[in-house]
Amino acid sequence: MKDRRETTKIILKGLLWTGAVAIASTNPLFLHKLAPKLVRYAGYKINKRRRLKTFQRSFYYLGQRGLINFEKKGKQLYVSLTKEGKRKAGKYNIDNLEIKKPKKWDEKWRILIFDIEDRHKIKREALRGKLKQLGFYKLQKSVWVCPYSFQREVEILRDFFSLNYREMRVITSSEVEYDEEMRSFFSV
Repeated sequence: MKDRRETTKIILKGLLWTGAVAIASTNPLFLHKLAPKLVRYAGYKINKRRRLKTFQRSFYYLGQRGLINFEKKGKQLYVSLTKEGKRKAGKYNIDNLEIKKPKKWDEKWRILIFDIEDRHKIKREALRGKLKQLGFYKLQKSVWVCPYSFQREVEILRDFFSLNYREMRVITSSEVEYDEEMRSFFSV
Protein backbone atom coordinates (compact mmCIF):
# COMPACT_ATOMS: atom_id res chain seq x y z
CA MET A 1 0.00 0.00 0.00
CA LYS A 2 2.84 2.41 0.88
CA ASP A 3 4.59 1.59 -2.43
CA ARG A 4 1.42 2.39 -4.36
CA ARG A 5 0.95 5.73 -2.61
CA GLU A 6 4.56 6.69 -3.28
CA THR A 7 4.24 5.57 -6.90
CA THR A 8 1.02 7.55 -7.28
CA LYS A 9 2.80 10.66 -6.03
CA ILE A 10 5.64 10.09 -8.49
CA ILE A 11 3.22 9.71 -11.40
CA LEU A 12 1.28 12.85 -10.45
CA LYS A 13 4.46 14.88 -9.96
CA GLY A 14 5.93 13.59 -13.22
CA LEU A 15 2.81 14.48 -15.17
CA LEU A 16 2.61 17.86 -13.46
CA TRP A 17 6.23 18.68 -14.33
CA THR A 18 6.29 17.25 -17.85
CA GLY A 19 2.75 18.00 -18.96
CA ALA A 20 0.91 15.57 -21.19
CA VAL A 21 2.85 12.48 -22.17
CA ALA A 22 2.46 10.93 -25.61
CA ILE A 23 2.75 7.18 -25.92
CA ALA A 24 2.56 4.99 -28.98
CA SER A 25 -0.72 3.21 -28.42
CA THR A 26 0.11 0.44 -30.86
CA ASN A 27 1.98 -1.21 -28.01
CA PRO A 28 -0.51 -2.71 -25.53
CA LEU A 29 2.15 -2.57 -22.82
CA PHE A 30 2.66 1.19 -23.08
CA LEU A 31 3.35 1.46 -19.34
CA HIS A 32 6.54 -0.53 -19.83
CA LYS A 33 7.75 2.42 -21.90
CA LEU A 34 6.24 5.26 -19.84
CA ALA A 35 6.91 4.03 -16.31
CA PRO A 36 10.72 3.95 -16.57
CA LYS A 37 10.76 7.49 -18.00
CA LEU A 38 8.63 8.86 -15.19
CA VAL A 39 10.57 6.89 -12.65
CA ARG A 40 13.91 8.10 -14.00
CA TYR A 41 12.55 11.64 -13.96
CA ALA A 42 11.54 11.22 -10.32
CA GLY A 43 14.87 9.67 -9.35
CA TYR A 44 13.28 6.36 -8.43
CA LYS A 45 14.83 3.28 -10.06
CA ILE A 46 12.86 0.29 -11.22
CA ASN A 47 14.91 -2.79 -10.62
CA LYS A 48 12.21 -5.29 -9.82
CA ARG A 49 9.20 -6.52 -11.73
CA ARG A 50 7.03 -5.84 -8.68
CA ARG A 51 7.67 -2.10 -8.91
CA LEU A 52 6.54 -2.04 -12.53
CA LYS A 53 3.33 -3.82 -11.51
CA THR A 54 2.87 -1.17 -8.82
CA PHE A 55 3.23 1.50 -11.48
CA GLN A 56 0.64 -0.19 -13.67
CA ARG A 57 -1.82 -0.48 -10.78
CA SER A 58 -1.23 3.15 -9.87
CA PHE A 59 -2.03 4.30 -13.42
CA TYR A 60 -5.22 2.25 -13.35
CA TYR A 61 -6.09 3.70 -9.93
CA LEU A 62 -5.44 7.30 -11.07
CA GLY A 63 -7.56 6.77 -14.18
CA GLN A 64 -10.43 5.28 -12.16
CA ARG A 65 -10.29 8.20 -9.70
CA GLY A 66 -10.45 10.73 -12.55
CA LEU A 67 -7.03 12.19 -11.78
CA ILE A 68 -5.46 11.39 -15.15
CA ASN A 69 -6.96 11.41 -18.60
CA PHE A 70 -6.12 9.05 -21.45
CA GLU A 71 -6.82 10.48 -24.92
CA LYS A 72 -6.11 8.78 -28.23
CA LYS A 73 -5.13 11.01 -31.17
CA GLY A 74 -4.24 9.03 -34.26
CA LYS A 75 -1.69 6.43 -33.22
CA GLN A 76 -0.68 8.34 -30.10
CA LEU A 77 -2.10 7.96 -26.63
CA TYR A 78 -1.83 11.11 -24.49
CA VAL A 79 -1.80 10.88 -20.73
CA SER A 80 -2.47 14.14 -18.89
CA LEU A 81 -3.65 15.35 -15.53
CA THR A 82 -7.28 16.33 -15.11
CA LYS A 83 -8.15 19.49 -13.16
CA GLU A 84 -8.54 17.40 -10.01
CA GLY A 85 -5.26 15.62 -10.80
CA LYS A 86 -3.44 18.95 -11.06
CA ARG A 87 -4.84 19.95 -7.69
CA LYS A 88 -3.68 16.69 -6.12
CA ALA A 89 -0.28 16.93 -7.80
CA GLY A 90 0.13 20.46 -6.46
CA LYS A 91 -0.45 19.01 -3.02
CA TYR A 92 2.70 16.94 -3.42
CA ASN A 93 4.66 19.87 -4.81
CA ILE A 94 4.85 21.83 -1.54
CA ASP A 95 8.65 21.89 -1.59
CA ASN A 96 8.66 24.20 -4.62
CA LEU A 97 6.28 26.80 -3.20
CA GLU A 98 7.46 30.35 -3.59
CA ILE A 99 5.70 33.67 -3.08
CA LYS A 100 6.40 36.03 -5.94
CA LYS A 101 7.41 39.53 -4.99
CA PRO A 102 5.80 42.16 -7.26
CA LYS A 103 7.79 45.15 -8.47
CA LYS A 104 5.58 47.52 -6.51
CA TRP A 105 3.88 46.77 -3.19
CA ASP A 106 0.11 47.42 -3.16
CA GLU A 107 0.34 48.69 0.47
CA LYS A 108 -1.78 45.79 1.79
CA TRP A 109 -0.81 43.30 4.43
CA ARG A 110 -1.87 39.68 4.08
CA ILE A 111 -2.31 38.15 7.51
CA LEU A 112 -2.47 34.39 7.85
CA ILE A 113 -4.03 33.14 11.05
CA PHE A 114 -4.44 29.54 12.08
CA ASP A 115 -5.80 27.57 14.99
CA ILE A 116 -4.76 23.92 14.86
CA GLU A 117 -5.75 21.64 17.73
CA ASP A 118 -3.08 20.50 20.16
CA ARG A 119 -3.50 16.88 19.10
CA HIS A 120 -2.17 17.96 15.67
CA LYS A 121 0.90 19.65 17.12
CA ILE A 122 3.24 18.13 14.51
CA LYS A 123 1.10 19.53 11.70
CA ARG A 124 1.07 22.95 13.38
CA GLU A 125 4.85 23.00 13.81
CA ALA A 126 5.39 21.86 10.21
CA LEU A 127 3.13 24.67 8.98
CA ARG A 128 5.07 27.22 11.03
CA GLY A 129 8.31 25.93 9.57
CA LYS A 130 6.94 26.20 6.03
CA LEU A 131 5.69 29.76 6.64
CA LYS A 132 9.12 30.75 7.93
CA GLN A 133 10.73 29.14 4.89
CA LEU A 134 8.36 31.08 2.60
CA GLY A 135 9.55 34.33 4.19
CA PHE A 136 6.53 35.24 6.31
CA TYR A 137 6.94 37.55 9.29
CA LYS A 138 5.89 35.99 12.61
CA LEU A 139 3.63 38.47 14.38
CA GLN A 140 2.51 35.88 16.94
CA LYS A 141 2.79 32.09 17.15
CA SER A 142 -0.28 31.56 14.97
CA VAL A 143 -0.34 34.91 13.17
CA TRP A 144 1.98 35.38 10.20
CA VAL A 145 2.21 38.36 7.87
CA CYS A 146 3.28 38.89 4.26
CA PRO A 147 2.91 42.00 2.08
CA TYR A 148 2.48 39.98 -1.13
CA SER A 149 -0.45 38.02 -2.47
CA PHE A 150 -0.21 34.30 -1.69
CA GLN A 151 -3.73 32.90 -2.24
CA ARG A 152 -2.59 30.02 -4.48
CA GLU A 153 0.11 29.04 -2.01
CA VAL A 154 -2.37 29.09 0.88
CA GLU A 155 -4.69 26.75 -1.01
CA ILE A 156 -1.81 24.33 -1.56
CA LEU A 157 -0.83 24.53 2.12
CA ARG A 158 -4.45 24.06 3.17
CA ASP A 159 -4.74 20.95 1.02
CA PHE A 160 -1.36 19.58 2.03
CA PHE A 161 -1.99 19.96 5.76
CA SER A 162 -5.69 19.01 5.42
CA LEU A 163 -6.89 22.24 7.01
CA ASN A 164 -10.30 23.83 6.54
CA TYR A 165 -11.29 27.51 6.51
CA ARG A 166 -12.01 27.48 10.23
CA GLU A 167 -8.48 26.31 10.98
CA MET A 168 -6.64 28.67 8.61
CA ARG A 169 -7.76 32.04 7.27
CA VAL A 170 -6.28 34.98 5.41
CA ILE A 171 -7.07 38.58 6.25
CA THR A 172 -6.11 41.43 3.93
CA SER A 173 -5.60 44.76 5.66
CA SER A 174 -4.43 48.15 4.50
CA GLU A 175 -3.26 49.02 7.99
CA VAL A 176 -1.58 47.24 10.89
CA GLU A 177 -0.64 49.10 14.04
CA TYR A 178 3.08 49.54 14.64
CA ASP A 179 4.10 47.98 11.35
CA GLU A 180 7.58 49.56 11.24
CA GLU A 181 9.29 46.29 12.15
CA MET A 182 7.34 44.42 9.43
CA ARG A 183 8.14 47.08 6.85
CA SER A 184 11.80 46.80 7.75
CA PHE A 185 11.66 42.97 7.60
CA PHE A 186 10.24 43.05 4.05
CA SER A 187 12.04 46.24 2.95
CA VAL A 188 8.79 47.89 1.87
